[in-house]
Amino acid sequence: MTVHAAPVPGVAIVSEADGIARIAAEDTAALIWLRDRPGPFRDWIEGLDPVLLPRARMLVRPEGARAAVTAACEAAQMPDGPERRWLIDDIAECARVFGATMGAPWLRLRLDVIATDACRRFHADRVTARLVCTYRGTGTQYGLADGDEPQHVATVPAGSPFVMRGTLWPPLPDRGLRHRSPPIQGSGETRLLLVLDPVTDPEAEG
Repeated sequence: MTVHAAPVPGVAIVSEADGIARIAAEDTAALIWLRDRPGPFRDWIEGLDPVLLPRARMLVRPEGARAAVTAACEAAQMPDGPERRWLIDDIAECARVFGATMGAPWLRLRLDVIATDACRRFHADRVTARLVCTYRGTGTQYGLADGDEPQHVATVPAGSPFVMRGTLWPPLPDRGLRHRSPPIQGSGETRLLLVLDPVTDPEAEG
């Protein structure tokens, strides 16, 4: 298996937030909102003690993401400062843009701290669409699979939101795009991952 930095067919690259609307295009299975993490934030988050990284799993209104992430940062005792405020602002912006694009009144928000080979198998998610963004560590890996694992694998740059269609996207066009968390077991790496899923009916979430 080889790893390439370039995207695979069906994966669009956009440079602005409003480019996320491209996910509705017929020829698009996923897209990358390509951008860099600010240098001071990158150095800070990569060097932070993992016990101080925020964890969260909740349903929120898109406009409520800021308060939810702030509370998660407080609970983790993440040091306050411009870098933490940038993280909170950025997640709030991702929630706003993704919620508006999907027409979602609610979002399932997760902040996962990962130090193992979680979700290391290539798969498609049982959702209409999903946004993931790696703020620390190696980004999500993806490729086109015809049966088993992709032969050519690309890695989403850290700090770049990755928006994917899931298996519930009507009319379920399966372009063979699969993704996984990068295998990091035993490497000493700890990732901080944001996951956003659109939710129409929170009562159906159980």
